[in-house]
Order: sequence, then structure tokens, then C-alpha cells
Amino acid sequence: MENKDYLQDLRHIKDLMSKSTQFISLSGLSGVLAGIYALIGAVYVNTLILSHSETYITLESLTFKKIIATAFLVLFASVFTAYLMTDRKAKKVGESMWNASSKRLLINFAIPLVTGGIFALLLLRHGYYGLIAPITLLFYGLACLNASKYTLRDVRYLGITEIILGLFAVEFSGYGLYFWIIGFGICHIVYGAMMYFKYDRK
Repeated sequence: MENKDYLQDLRHIKDLMSKSTQFISLSGLSGVLAGIYALIGAVYVNTLILSHSETYITLESLTFKKIIATAFLVLFASVFTAYLMTDRKAKKVGESMWNASSKRLLINFAIPLVTGGIFALLLLRHGYYGLIAPITLLFYGLACLNASKYTLRDVRYLGITEIILGLFAVEFSGYGLYFWIIGFGICHIVYGAMMYFKYDRK
């Protein structure tokens, strides 16, 4: 009987330690919506590319500026949605949105992501357009992998998937938009739905 009590106490302590080091209030539904935003943005970008009259899209062209504006709009909408839904979920489970765990999560996610963003801008500046899609997928995957230590395990698998897609995108560099659709659109919807049914509906 005493052994059972000790085991229960150990499990309770383990759960408390896990909750103190991991931010578990990420919203799966926000991932689904981020994927939908990405798909809508990709369809619009594809329309811009097909309707572009010149052979190449230059940095100075209106088409390129619209593509960049679309990317930032999708990013802003995804981040804003994630913030609202994660905050709402955190309140439901009685967890603070900004605590030590969420700060560690954000820092470890931001370092690879910002590095990748700067790297992509440098590649863009020097005309290596074919590597933009692979780089963004690779560094986003690394950001998810790095941050997964402080949140749900599913984020780790999302990161690994994005890294694999990024490597394939290097090999097939002419299909960057399609890899973006898979990585930022379909993968977010799939993993977001898995997280929603696994955690959010409890």
C-alpha cells in the first residue's frame, strides 16, 4: 500500500515539474487557421506570378512588392490569431500567458526564426531566389524543434517535418511555392488539428 502511495506521489511531482517547465496552452486551432491563411496567401501569390507580364520578377516590380506584402499579412494574421487563442486557452486551464515557461519558449523559437529571416533577406539581396523557400522552411523547422523542449511534443514533429521539406525544397528549388503550401499550409492544418483533438477538446 505504501509503495503505491510513493508511486502516486512521484507521478504527482513529475507532473508538477513538467508543468513548471513546459508551456502547454498552445492552441491547436490557431495552427489550423494559420495553415488556412497560408493557403489563401499562396493562391493569391500564385495568381500574381501567373499574371506577371515580364519573364522575371524583379525586386523593384509591383508584383514582388505585393508578394512581400502578402507574406507579412499572412504572418501578422497567424501570430495575432495564435496570441488570441493561446491566451484564451491559458485562461481556461488557469495558466498565465506570460510565465517563465512561455518566455523560454518564445526565446528559443525566436532565435532560429530571426536568424533564418535575416539569412533569407541576405539571399534575396544577392539574388539567390531559389533558396528562399528552403531556407525559410529549414529555419522554421529548427525554430519549432528548438522550442519543442518547452511545450507540447507535437511541435517537435512539426519541426522535423518542416526540416525534411526544406531539404527537399533545396533539391527541387523550382517548386518553392508548392513546398511552402505543404509546409506552412497543409502541415499547420494537419498538426494543428491533431493538437486540437488531442489536447484542446479535453
